Amino acid sequence: MKEFQLIEHFFNSRAQSRRDVELGIGDDCALVQPAANKSIAISCDTLVENVHFYPDIPPQALGYKSLAVNLSDLASMGAEPAWMTLALTLPDVDEDWLKAFSTGLFDAAEYYGVSLIGGDTTRGPRSISITINGQVPTGTALTRAGAKNGDWLYVTGTLGDSALGLDVIRGKRQVDTEYNEYLINRHYYPSPRVLAGQALRHLASSAIDLSDGLASDIKHVLKQSGVGAVIDVDLLPRSPALTDSLSETEAFSYALSGGEDYELLFTVSEAQKGALETAMAHTGVAFTQIGQVTSGNELRLIRNGERFNLTNIGFEHFS
Repeated sequence: MKEFQLIEHFFNSRAQSRRDVELGIGDDCALVQPAANKSIAISCDTLVENVHFYPDIPPQALGYKSLAVNLSDLASMGAEPAWMTLALTLPDVDEDWLKAFSTGLFDAAEYYGVSLIGGDTTRGPRSISITINGQVPTGTALTRAGAKNGDWLYVTGTLGDSALGLDVIRGKRQVDTEYNEYLINRHYYPSPRVLAGQALRHLASSAIDLSDGLASDIKHVLKQSGVGAVIDVDLLPRSPALTDSLSETEAFSYALSGGEDYELLFTVSEAQKGALETAMAHTGVAFTQIGQVTSGNELRLIRNGERFNLTNIGFEHFS
């Protein structure tokens, strides 16, 4: 199968058409028509085999996750997903692999209303690069800057499950059978908090998605906002699968630095706490207060009023 046959068979045939797409796959560029009074939010993520995923990952899960991690970036800015491009590098044409990969990709795309409007395919070591575009009402986008002294820190969902799921997949951890499927799915099929991000537009003072681990990602917010923070590790939301499978210290470590949670970390002022409850109620997403923004620039982890030390600070490329 040649390049253009591959594109037509596995991707163009399933690419849904949005009314705001003037010209999609098949030309030198795609053409889209943004809505009035909307800003365009753009993000790009690359997943490389043996860096971001192992060769034995189910291709359907890889297709879904490739888009989900991009959707999480849009969620952190309160944006509505719209269009994407896909650059796919493959060592060879494996039709069974491509069928499963594209199924996972379009399962996510159709659920979140994303149209594939272009991209590229080439031969080489397997990698997936997606550029996603979303729209957000002008002036309402959430950013990493804006957190202020006294704001409260929140996270959505639970933390650490994805990292534990990966260790279960790799045979580094054993857990009770009842938790296996849940943990593995938390790693393979993250839930980008798109609706929650939109609910936070007029409430949160800052936001970020958690890809490299809470203890690592929060530092981007603190730097951009020029503030510090204190986190009470006892408040970190942890699932029964995490707490029942690990010692207390290990559970804290996974929750703080495990990575690939793709939950949202956000800050809210005291004045907006009541409105937050109302706004988040319709999203179906749990959220937990874990600490507070402080003056200065230090991140302090505490437990029972005492400093809590963490040695593992999260993933970073080229470190």
